Amino acid sequence: MIAIIDYGVGNLRSVYKAFETVAAPLCIPVDIVDQPTDFTRWRAIVLPGQGAFGDSINNLRRQGFERPLLDAVEQGMPLLGICVGMQLLFDSSEEMGEHEGLHLIPGAVRRFPDAMPDPLHPGRALRVPQIGWNELTLRRSDPLLAGVPNGAHAYFAHSYFCDAAAPDAVLATTDYGIDYPSIVRYRNAWGIQPHPEKSHTVGLRILRNFIAMVVGLPSRQDA
Repeated sequence: MIAIIDYGVGNLRSVYKAFETVAAPLCIPVDIVDQPTDFTRWRAIVLPGQGAFGDSINNLRRQGFERPLLDAVEQGMPLLGICVGMQLLFDSSEEMGEHEGLHLIPGAVRRFPDAMPDPLHPGRALRVPQIGWNELTLRRSDPLLAGVPNGAHAYFAHSYFCDAAAPDAVLATTDYGIDYPSIVRYRNAWGIQPHPEKSHTVGLRILRNFIAMVVGLPSRQDA
């Protein structure tokens, strides 16, 4: 029921294994799709991503995934973008030049500012990329975040952040020198910047919540 697009990104297998972990007990099949197809055979699409925005969007387009992906989303199919997969959902990115995104969520992908003060080490600047654990500050309720406590920690590894143009699209933010959107939703497209497969209980909960939404299961509120 869940299609994970394989367009040549490095974190595909780890994302697949994480989805399998939560989907198998529910008897929900998870498929890796490596050829353009009619996505209406599935109930939802997952767009993983790792590496540079430009290379990722070029791979997606070169392999012919863009049109069937957009067609499915326009017909109402839920889509979850993960890490760079989330960034691809936006209008554009300034990573190593200007690149056009999928225009599913209004806004642009920007680099963290230089020389952001490190609050834990006065006189030092925060390192870019952000690598490690950081907090999720919940801004809006959404089934994707059912049972995720405010202030929960997730694992991040990125130099660029999503600057959402629609404030209502921001479900959670994270503070790393600036307060930036780390989990978003616009219509039937969701995006999460942290790596759920590396975020242990919190990451697996988010993935299970996504599955629960698309197949009509109740959301778990327990830990």
